[in-house]
Amino acid sequence: MTDLFSPLSFTHGPAMKNRLMLAPLTNLQSHPDGTLSDDEIRWLTLRAEGGFGVVMTAAANVQKVGLGFPGQLGVWSDDHLPGLAKLASALKAGGAVSNVQLHHGGIRSPAGFVGQPVGASDDAETGARGLSTAEVEELIEDFIAAAVRSEKAGFDGVELHGAHGYILAQFLSKATNRRDDRYGGSLENRARPIKEIIAGIRARCRPDFQLGLRLSPERFGVETGEMLDLATEVLRDERLDFLDMSLWDAGKEPEDAGFKGKSLAELFLSLPQGKVRLGLAGKIYSAPRAKELLDAGADFLLIGRAAIVHHDFPKRSAANPAFQMDALPVSAEHLRREGLGEPFLNYMKSWAGFVIPETEPA
Repeated sequence: MTDLFSPLSFTHGPAMKNRLMLAPLTNLQSHPDGTLSDDEIRWLTLRAEGGFGVVMTAAANVQKVGLGFPGQLGVWSDDHLPGLAKLASALKAGGAVSNVQLHHGGIRSPAGFVGQPVGASDDAETGARGLSTAEVEELIEDFIAAAVRSEKAGFDGVELHGAHGYILAQFLSKATNRRDDRYGGSLENRARPIKEIIAGIRARCRPDFQLGLRLSPERFGVETGEMLDLATEVLRDERLDFLDMSLWDAGKEPEDAGFKGKSLAELFLSLPQGKVRLGLAGKIYSAPRAKELLDAGADFLLIGRAAIVHHDFPKRSAANPAFQMDALPVSAEHLRREGLGEPFLNYMKSWAGFVIPETEPA
């Protein structure tokens, strides 16, 4: 039985002081050129001060054409370095290990922002164009360069966003990857971009730079069985420090009928582990639920909505082992006090049942 507030070491880099990691959360607060705003720095710094062992940024795009949403953090240009360095320093001062999540929207990049999106293959629905082999190699290089840039800014590590139907997940899916080169066909080939990025980051970043990978087990064309196979391989790859499984709901059964009878969490927690740490995300709203998943075999938990509602979810959980997130909806004023700027607040208002509607002045 592991305590939520025991440290967790990794193969590379600093240990987490506890088992609670801030999930990478879209917040729309960066400037249009991808540079960090004071609102975004405040939002993340408050989570470090609130006790999270690792604070991860929102998805940070590695190519200008990879923009996934307005107000997205960028890590594709040295112009982003001053803000990134300021954030890394603030997170360290707040007591957290710092991570940048590296991302590219692929076919999910809105054409209104990027012109013609690009992806693993042509996509009629979005009008995306499939990348040439040389362009895939360039994409891999840009992920690696973004990691080098994150290291230069002072971050402790990066996570590759291979989940939720974004570009690395588009390569993993047989539905969106219909290539006939070395990046298509077998799962081994479809996972090749991720593996080449991992190899490049390990070769070009310092030995104690942390490296994680986020995967999701279903939806967007990925198959649960293949993701179990890939996760099994990833958990043996000591170039990585952690695998972050984004389950949407850790307690739900898989959509794939072949895996019914167990929750998604149970499926992935049953995999053999080496030194690579396994984290779970998905509707973890209380300290007891986090402890339950830790006792079931997770090494750490990623906290999303509960971290939006409570910047100090870890400190509250340490003080009260029965702590639960406030019931939704919560007031806009509460979220402002928790460090959400207006763009982030307006985004949360678009989530059904999250924010109490504000009354118009008479």
